[in-house]
Amino acid sequence: MARALSAYHQQVATRNREAILDAAAALFLESGYDRTSLARIAENARVSKATLFKQFPSKAALFEATVLAAGGAPDGELPDPPSHDFIAGLVHLGRAYADLLDRPRIRGLLRTIIAEAPRFPELRERTFDFGTLPVLQALRRYLHDADAAGAADIDDLEVATTQFLGMIASAVFWPRLVHGTWSITEEERLRAIEEAARTIAARYVGSARSASR
Repeated sequence: MARALSAYHQQVATRNREAILDAAAALFLESGYDRTSLARIAENARVSKATLFKQFPSKAALFEATVLAAGGAPDGELPDPPSHDFIAGLVHLGRAYADLLDRPRIRGLLRTIIAEAPRFPELRERTFDFGTLPVLQALRRYLHDADAAGAADIDDLEVATTQFLGMIASAVFWPRLVHGTWSITEEERLRAIEEAARTIAARYVGSARSASR
């Protein structure tokens, strides 16, 4: 039976992981997936290749971890949305999602997935676990709680989540990803998020009210 790591070794492992992910993100953005080697990542992270492989057995696994790390909550915990107003809660989470999509590393890494996945089966066939991102977890939990409380009638959380995030991404993210010079004002961004929230509320809160009559 393997012994548990001591507190010191856990700290070292955490520091090594952070260094590897930071070096990987910089190199993937600079050189792309194809021209970034695990050996170079290990060198830039100042860890051995054995240390890197212990945590990330393949470049695809490391790339996925890099994307998920770039999409983590920057200040640790994502503030809870207001629970008294369904639309206000959605706007709160929608703004957090738009902020996530606005991060340069996220844009660059997603562009890398789109550009290079067709040439690399390990990327094309990998199912990226974006559902673990804090903002997506918070949105799913918010919709679940609204449904449980009777404030909304949501029979499929995944569909509702995808609908809401898709409306936001189509307004504030995809145009920028495709057209480098495209821009959106803060007022336009907020309006797009509010419209997405109202659309979701019209679909799911309306159903809840009809069912209660």
